Amino acid sequence: MNRFRTFLILAVSAVMLTSAAGPYEAYVEKYAAIAVDEMYRSGVPASITLAQGLLESGAGLSRLSTQGNNHFGIKCHNKWKGKTIYADDDRPNECFRAYSSAADSFRDHSDFLRYSDRYKFLFDFEITDYKSWAYGLKKAGYATDKNYPAKLIKMVEDYDLSKYDRMTPDEVDQKSPSVGTNDRNAHAKKEKKARKGKKGQEEVRPTIPESPLKIEAAKPVSASIMEEYRFALSRQMYSRNGVPFIYSVEGETYASIASANGLFVGEILKYNDLQYETALKPGTVVYLQPKKKQSAKGLDKYIVGSDGESLRGISQRFGVRLSSILKMNSLKADYVPREGDELLLRKKR
Repeated sequence: MNRFRTFLILAVSAVMLTSAAGPYEAYVEKYAAIAVDEMYRSGVPASITLAQGLLESGAGLSRLSTQGNNHFGIKCHNKWKGKTIYADDDRPNECFRAYSSAADSFRDHSDFLRYSDRYKFLFDFEITDYKSWAYGLKKAGYATDKNYPAKLIKMVEDYDLSKYDRMTPDEVDQKSPSVGTNDRNAHAKKEKKARKGKKGQEEVRPTIPESPLKIEAAKPVSASIMEEYRFALSRQMYSRNGVPFIYSVEGETYASIASANGLFVGEILKYNDLQYETALKPGTVVYLQPKKKQSAKGLDKYIVGSDGESLRGISQRFGVRLSSILKMNSLKADYVPREGDELLLRKKR
């Protein structure tokens, strides 16, 4: 009898504690697993994802999140083709993205940081360094509120979110078994499909190393991921997306580079998506072989910044044929990219 009474008291206490949990605790409990999954996929710390979700969506209670599943306040921008929802923000009645599930919002948020130039420096921080991430987001212009970093840091520390930066997906499942919501199940199916190899074999998810932890996210092409080649003693060459190229120097022309490398002028112009020879500025990337039809694995898309990039410039930057970018994005050759455009660099699976 005493044993039963003790069990009953413990059971009632557990129910009381659960019901006493506020909306912020409930939000973390519900979405922690998705945030950790996204951390492994993209390199965005789970603590930052959860803190931003809490702050931007009011713990999932805002109109954008309840009616549009938009947990991070991401606006439509120019290339968004999905559902929309309108709300007042910097201007009245602005267009925001609407999603079929919260998990889709979490994934889009990760991609928004992962594929945008202005956020790429964040991935140089340790994944456990949530303070640098918080201040970095403000520096990159994610929010105009000068207190945004302090608010994120307070969220992380008030709700002990940093512990999720050291967890594996399996660990967070064991800690919070109630997270097996429809959102999580749908997200898990997408992640499993994304990790399938060409022969349908699922790739092994990397194990999380001991702290300090740093997960490398896919980034736009930079010097750090260029392979250096030396085809000749007199000229240093590089490779981007597996395509060899050189940087032009003062006085060179496309014709002189073609001649020096045993190519016709027409060939080198075609490799660099040019119809005719133009003035060649020093430091220009000049490809010596045809560019690829799609980008390197992990660089699925690119979010256009605000510095007036052209489609050809983006093509050169990632070593992807201009014709392929046009085809993948259903664009005409004279299209001028605008800030916020999402351009596919790899074919959709």
